[in-house]
Amino acid sequence: MSGKFSVFPPVLCFVIILNGCSSDMGDSAAQQVPDKVSYNFDVRPILSDKCLVCHGPDANKREASLRLDIAKSAYKALAENPSAHALVPGEPELSEVFLRISTSDTNELMPPKSSNLRLSQYEVAVIKKWIKQGAKYEKHWAFVAPKQQVIPKVKANGWPKNEIDYFILAKQEQAGLTPNAEADKERLLRRVSLDLTGLPPSLEMMDAFIADKSDDAYEKVLDQLLKMPQYGERMALPWLDVARYSDSYGYQMDNFRTQWPWRDWVIHAFNKNISYKDFITWQLAGDLMPNATKEQLLATGFNRNHKITEEGAVDEEEYRITYVTDRNDTFGKAMLGVTMECAHCHDHKYDPFSQKEYYQLFSFFNNVNEMRPTYTAIDPSAGKPEAYAKKPMMEISNNDVKNILSFVNKQDTSRLIVSVMGDLETTRKTYILQRGVFDSYGPEVQPGTPNAILAFNSKFPKNRLGLAQWLFDRQNPLTARVFVNRIWQEFFGRGIVKTSGDFGMQGELPTHPALLDWLSVDFMEHNWDIKRLVKQIATSATYRQSVVVSKEKRSADPENIFLSRSPRYRIQAEFVKDMILSSSGLLNKTIGGPSVKPYQPEGLWEGATAGGGGLLSVYRQDHGQSLYRRGMYTFIKRTVPPPSMSIFDASNRDLCEIHRLKTNTPLQALVMLNDPTVLEASRVLASKLLLEKTQTKEKLIKAFRLIVSRKPTEKEIEVITGYYAEELRTMKSQNAEQLLTVGEYPIPPKVDRIMLAVMMRIISTIYNLEEAITKS
Repeated sequence: MSGKFSVFPPVLCFVIILNGCSSDMGDSAAQQVPDKVSYNFDVRPILSDKCLVCHGPDANKREASLRLDIAKSAYKALAENPSAHALVPGEPELSEVFLRISTSDTNELMPPKSSNLRLSQYEVAVIKKWIKQGAKYEKHWAFVAPKQQVIPKVKANGWPKNEIDYFILAKQEQAGLTPNAEADKERLLRRVSLDLTGLPPSLEMMDAFIADKSDDAYEKVLDQLLKMPQYGERMALPWLDVARYSDSYGYQMDNFRTQWPWRDWVIHAFNKNISYKDFITWQLAGDLMPNATKEQLLATGFNRNHKITEEGAVDEEEYRITYVTDRNDTFGKAMLGVTMECAHCHDHKYDPFSQKEYYQLFSFFNNVNEMRPTYTAIDPSAGKPEAYAKKPMMEISNNDVKNILSFVNKQDTSRLIVSVMGDLETTRKTYILQRGVFDSYGPEVQPGTPNAILAFNSKFPKNRLGLAQWLFDRQNPLTARVFVNRIWQEFFGRGIVKTSGDFGMQGELPTHPALLDWLSVDFMEHNWDIKRLVKQIATSATYRQSVVVSKEKRSADPENIFLSRSPRYRIQAEFVKDMILSSSGLLNKTIGGPSVKPYQPEGLWEGATAGGGGLLSVYRQDHGQSLYRRGMYTFIKRTVPPPSMSIFDASNRDLCEIHRLKTNTPLQALVMLNDPTVLEASRVLASKLLLEKTQTKEKLIKAFRLIVSRKPTEKEIEVITGYYAEELRTMKSQNAEQLLTVGEYPIPPKVDRIMLAVMMRIISTIYNLEEAITKS
């Protein structure tokens, strides 16, 4: 609410009370109000949108010394009129809030006309009923530990396939919606294959699934996909965004680093199905585990993935504080789903986190025994691997790879060094940094956690291992919710909480809060089993729905909040490349290993190099099978990230990223039309098809199936064959040679060049179909 609260004259109060009780208030609006009004889910969103700008946590903008987001402030007498109160529980007619939002007097109305804000009749009715029911404030929903939920009753009992569907269907029925029918087998297989492996299904898998008429055919193919090593690669990709993994240090002198063995571990952890509890605990504090293994130590590379400067003449302490800040903020966003970074310079304006609590959490990461990095130009043959990692670090020997770290794809005999965590022998003191300035020390603080989430148990050790134990305390309200929501996001394009990196006061409310809590409790009760959670979601009827959307559904639920249809959206940048390589037969399926440098426009790295030498001053493209590795293995130089993947919204890995943007720009179409990988894949697939002893129509149908993962309709194949015939008539030898020069993969000597160019152009066109890069 904008403006100042003041006492009303008695006559005006009488008029307002009559207005509030009249039918003009909106009987229909009042009828829509829930029987039991919730502050969290019904009232606070209204206050947040319309009132808290002037009567919220920001003291600099606060009017009339009134806060409406805190019960104590809202209940007390108004500063400008001690005989009046903003809220009088049970008495809306005596509550200034209700009187001011319901008056017809524009001079007294809140929010004022000048704010361009106005409460609807429904919103006024919600607040009136809330006050009448006692105006009870609630602790923020995300800061209350999830409780087991009762499976809701539904009318269409035959639709649900597991517990998830009851929660989804109950909401649909309340909204007057019905779910879609199950997607056809071809589209369903493509969808689940992309979601579980990041790759389209093979022709053999398609044929076998379509031929399998058993009731459990889908579950069998699901189990098959979960066992494939590509599952670990697919699940690792979003975690690389969260962990800000890259192959360079960042900043101006952006040099090479060897952190890829940590990436190999992440893939291995997902394939092995390490529990989420161990997955996170090892990454946070593997070095502090009793009798820590080299695998647990390697996992802590998570907290060394941040940017590191190698520039001279920098203040060492300033950058050390920057690194600790990065770890602290990443922990808040990645594990807790809150914006702790907002409390770096002052108390959080919206969430109940003080600056002191920020630095109490900061202290857990402030004891790392980091050594000052120095920049030097390095020749990779000079045998100085210490330049590729910063202390503390660990060496991975050939013997390690042979025995305990067999998942690390070490391809040569040179020394391999990885940055990991390791604390000082003595505890470094932590202070509140006034205004967030690195050398402006305030009071000293001890390790601790935000009380609004969960007070730190004194039984836990005051180090990162204790922090991990606090994180997985069953009373921690955020850990399970945040991860379950992120997995849901991977399957449906958006989380149950849309703001998957912000479960705080300014984040969006969950669309299905009971389902989120049920999944969270179930996840914890089943030992934080990630594959089990993935399978639960993938086997649900909700997930299996078709994407078909009627005009009625689009109008009633344009954002598909109620999931009465399957979402349709473009696949991730890396998977676009993977689909192209896989469908053409070019894909190198090697798991793990060093990052590779595929085709890239000339001069990008050189133009961005800030002087000096170093391994990354010049882009040296790889050759052979390295060109055909999966997109997740593409070398990421932070200052010049891979251009084609950036155009498709891939993260540059500067900071922890929970959810990628999804854009649709002309540049993406230009990539699909001109990228050497797309054109080379088109040529290679064309040559393979031409060498097969089949009719042209069969070749075109096979190409379509390999790329789109379904058989084309009669109309589609008619258009494709017509285009092929037209191209065959008009293709000239000179044009053919020009088309075929792209890429390094050799052209079979027996293939007719003109026919190859024609087939290449047809396949390139199929790659450019929207459906080819869309999960539907």
